[in-house]
Amino acid sequence: MKPRILLLIAFLTLTACKREQKISSSESTSISNLVQYKEQNGVLHLKSGNFTYDFKQNQIPFKKIILLNASMAGYISELGEENLVIGVSSPEYIFSGKIQNLLKEGKIQNVGNEQKYDVEKILSLKPDAIFTNHIASFDNTYQLLKNNGIQVIFLDEYMEQKPLEKTAYIKLFGKLFGKDKEAETKYQEIEKNYNELKKLALKAKEKPTVLANEMYGDVWYLPGGKTSAANFISDANANYILKNNSEEKAVTMSFEEVFAKSNDVRYWVNAGNHTSKKEMLSMNPFYGKLNVFNKGKTYVITGKERALANDFFESGVVRADLVLKDYIKIFHPELLPDYQLTYMKELQ
Repeated sequence: MKPRILLLIAFLTLTACKREQKISSSESTSISNLVQYKEQNGVLHLKSGNFTYDFKQNQIPFKKIILLNASMAGYISELGEENLVIGVSSPEYIFSGKIQNLLKEGKIQNVGNEQKYDVEKILSLKPDAIFTNHIASFDNTYQLLKNNGIQVIFLDEYMEQKPLEKTAYIKLFGKLFGKDKEAETKYQEIEKNYNELKKLALKAKEKPTVLANEMYGDVWYLPGGKTSAANFISDANANYILKNNSEEKAVTMSFEEVFAKSNDVRYWVNAGNHTSKKEMLSMNPFYGKLNVFNKGKTYVITGKERALANDFFESGVVRADLVLKDYIKIFHPELLPDYQLTYMKELQ
């Protein structure tokens, strides 16, 4: 997969005198290799992966939307636009307290889950747009919705591997909701925080070695060296054991292969959603052979969890700065003595 890029380009806007109508305007923003949008002659042109969209002035900003992925809720909440949401799928996975309250009040409807969407309910709600990751097996459902005049917008933010590019999707949501300035301000704030934290991490006297993820069955799925997790670890000034790997996806290894690489590991992060080391060991006794399990520190991503909902996969998608801050606190606690972890939690 091509490496992601983040470009912000300002374009010339031509106007006549105050009493004359705007002749043309062109403003283009590139979020990453996956997503770019451009406003020209009153039409917003959006490219997202293999999909393109043209929105006329009378179509945006959207007033009624449906979310089919919990991660999308993070952007909505960051912009304070929860009231635009009229439907969600799998509400049990949504962390947002405001969205949960609107569900209880009946202002947001449950439209099914990734096994089966309630198409009739979706059509009855008449949303301006539906936001979802693209799932090929649902192409017939998507086409049915489109045939009934509903915009289905595919945004695969989970494929972005550079943390700030994932954050930058907030600009697109701002554009579609008529909150351009607010979205740009939010992005700049998070970007500034992130870059300042990266500089802070460089002040650390040590650069510890880090292991990530866990085993499923007989296979350990480690983040590739160019994944989001690997980039966070690098930006937090630590050595990820697969830092020289060039994959943007998970790399599979046996326990023996990981064991051979893990002798100097001091921190184990993203180790699933276990509740204790004892419980972790009961799931896989092999973990007890690792130095990091016995002498190091192990962290899971359950710091903000409520039942099945985990805010790491919601607000954490947007707040790259807070995720990085957690990693720095873990690897270099002396740099952030008063900070309490947001998304991560140490296993005892």
